[in-house]
Amino acid sequence: MTRKPFHELNFVQRYTTLPNTLFSRVDPAGLNDPALVCVSEDTAQLLDLDPDSLQSETALHVLSGNSIHSSWQPIAMKYTGHQFGYYNPDLGDGRGLLLSEVKNQNGETWDLHLKGAGMTPYSRQGDGRAVLRSSIREFLVSEAMAALGIPTTRALAVVDSQTPVMRERVETGAMVMRVAKSHIRFGHFEYCAFTQQIDLLKTLADHVIQHHFPTLIQQENPYLGLFESVLKSTTRLMAQWQTIGFAHGVMNTDNMSILGDTFDYGPYAFLDDYIPSYICNHSDHQGRYAFNQQPNIANWNLAVLAQALLPLCDKQSLINILETYSDEFQSAFIGIMAKKLGLDWLSEAQQPQLKTIIEETLSMLAKGRMDYTIFFRKLATHQGRMWLRDHTLDLNGFDEWHAHYTQIIANDPRTETERATAMNGVNPKYILRNYLAQKAIEDAQAGNYETVNALHQVLRKPFAEQPENEHFANFPPDWGKAMEISCSS
Repeated sequence: MTRKPFHELNFVQRYTTLPNTLFSRVDPAGLNDPALVCVSEDTAQLLDLDPDSLQSETALHVLSGNSIHSSWQPIAMKYTGHQFGYYNPDLGDGRGLLLSEVKNQNGETWDLHLKGAGMTPYSRQGDGRAVLRSSIREFLVSEAMAALGIPTTRALAVVDSQTPVMRERVETGAMVMRVAKSHIRFGHFEYCAFTQQIDLLKTLADHVIQHHFPTLIQQENPYLGLFESVLKSTTRLMAQWQTIGFAHGVMNTDNMSILGDTFDYGPYAFLDDYIPSYICNHSDHQGRYAFNQQPNIANWNLAVLAQALLPLCDKQSLINILETYSDEFQSAFIGIMAKKLGLDWLSEAQQPQLKTIIEETLSMLAKGRMDYTIFFRKLATHQGRMWLRDHTLDLNGFDEWHAHYTQIIANDPRTETERATAMNGVNPKYILRNYLAQKAIEDAQAGNYETVNALHQVLRKPFAEQPENEHFANFPPDWGKAMEISCSS
């Protein structure tokens, strides 16, 4: 497959064919003295882009907002949304611009979105900038989630600069080139519905169906089909978040992708010790977006989307679809957990036994304050489980659980080696712990980008052993556990 430099990609414009009430045209405000921090070869491949070309001065000017392609039509999207449960009519792209869309040789279309590109009509009191620390965090987690097999927006590159940006202190401005199948959010539909622009709502829904759910066109009511598709993808995403131990931190409806991708990374975290009520966002004083609340919040957000679609759909039909959420989530969650526990061979008749051992496992992890990722990675062998026994705070609870678990896996038709291979294919060894991201950020702020790049390479292969990178899989230091992260970026 041919790889091309930036200026030779196949640029198309789809979103800008929509009515201009859904966006404002804005050119990016470039960064001073930009420097390339890190690039993703995997994301470049999605665009048919030659990753080596990203090292050029021409590419750096694009990635830093200092030049745009002649065919691009940069825009800031208008949307609204519910933030911490309250409707906010004044939202929109306040520091990011959709530059263009790229159609690759496989016929896939990807958005190019520059985050940190300066003020827009929706910046409110903000400066439209992003800082280096948040840009590195978004780059690393986007690519880490993709490698874990979790639907997500992607990140092509992150750029540093000498542009001063004031937050709690003066920091340097940065930009991330975000790549996504779509940047349309639940909040786009809320904007149309809450402002009673019903024709615009229908036009937007038709656009989403045409470009992302074309099989729905033939349905009697494609808008009901759209809602059902969004519900299913969102439900599956929640099951993946909960089973991998990922906390998003800000599940506002304007941060919910219409395609069920993980979207708008801010104060996210992967669990260290298994603490179900863990809150990673230091601004979430009520725990609305705590780790164990995420499935319920997704359900709430879907109800808000259903309300926005009421002008296009029968109310009871929307309610009927919404009421499938709980069963859909439980089915997806149990299916993934069965694989993580090496119990996906259990029959349908043994599902009650499976549910019980899942509940017992999570309860034991919480009481023993055990590291979530390390537990599941070590679980695959008897030797690993004995190692885990030495690292629990609840020895009796662990032994009781282990006796039950051992009794179940004794009937596994596979050998321990076969089971371990399967389990290690779904239980990662390497995740983006916040303390690792923090170390990479501090080094980058000092002008050393090597740590960011090394961490990025490790996270590209989260299920591989990588013995040379063993230190990235260690327990976090005490200061690095259960960190609360600021929304400020």
